Amino acid sequence: MKLKRIGLLGFDGVQALDLTGPAEAFAAATVEENGDGPQRCYEVIVIGLTSKPFVSADCHLIYKPHKTIHTAPPLDTLIIAGGPGLREPETNAKVSNWVKSSANHIRRIATVCTGTYGLAATGLLDGRTVTTHWRNARDFAARFPKVKVDPNALYLKDGNFYTSAGLTAGIDLSLALIEEDFGSRVALAVARELVVYLKRPGGQEQYSEPLKFQISSSDAFAELVGWMTGHLHHDLSVEALAAKAYLGPRQFSRRFKNGFGTTPGAFVENLRLDEARQRLTMPNQNIESVAASVGFKSADVFRRAFERRYGLTPGSYRKRFNLRSK
Repeated sequence: MKLKRIGLLGFDGVQALDLTGPAEAFAAATVEENGDGPQRCYEVIVIGLTSKPFVSADCHLIYKPHKTIHTAPPLDTLIIAGGPGLREPETNAKVSNWVKSSANHIRRIATVCTGTYGLAATGLLDGRTVTTHWRNARDFAARFPKVKVDPNALYLKDGNFYTSAGLTAGIDLSLALIEEDFGSRVALAVARELVVYLKRPGGQEQYSEPLKFQISSSDAFAELVGWMTGHLHHDLSVEALAAKAYLGPRQFSRRFKNGFGTTPGAFVENLRLDEARQRLTMPNQNIESVAASVGFKSADVFRRAFERRYGLTPGSYRKRFNLRSK
């Protein structure tokens, strides 16, 4: 499989998480291919304005770029990080001039947080709808009156341009891009690896109906999985989940298995066991309380499922972390 190359554009005064968050998400994306084990989906490179290391504005992390704007290879996706440095006229001019000259050769261009300042300066966003960090939305709108600003969205898509709100919203956007490329199953695996929601619950603003991310049945199930993860102690039977998805139980089961490669029941049990494993490492927890908190009918049912999955009892697992088993 040919890797999709992701370019992360940084500069002095960058917001550190705007770079590292998407980098971690794309680096964690893998697929199984031809029985050869997990294969990486992306090549991630950091691009600087020069070859010199640059420093983040907040925590003073030092980044050594792989390439510069003058030596960057062809990119599938460009992500422009935000940070106060990008609002410096000289830096903004260098970024916007390079992006404008390169845009026709890049499949999609995305921004994190105030990275929108660098992209908007190209004129490529004129007439489009974008989002940025809520704190900067009013200033951004004043500087770029031809661009429509939605300060409430987590991320938006307009054509081949993608924008996201501050900091961790860059991870939300990265997961959406991974899902767009490789489907919900791969994106969900990345979300679980990073211990974040695939799609954060809490309204529809992040899905921007006028701009329309491509929605498929598996995408709808991905949203359902986000809800399930936060409600493990609820009734997650096939009947209950099918009702929530507005489908009949048989149709729901068939579509779910097509989307995630396993039955709803097995998927729910894995979600519960993964969360239980985390809770077992916490102090002041016992087997019974953990079992109940993640939705198992009894401690005995939980013990059997845990041992079947991990090859040892919950009590033995706790002892490995030197916690008191009860």
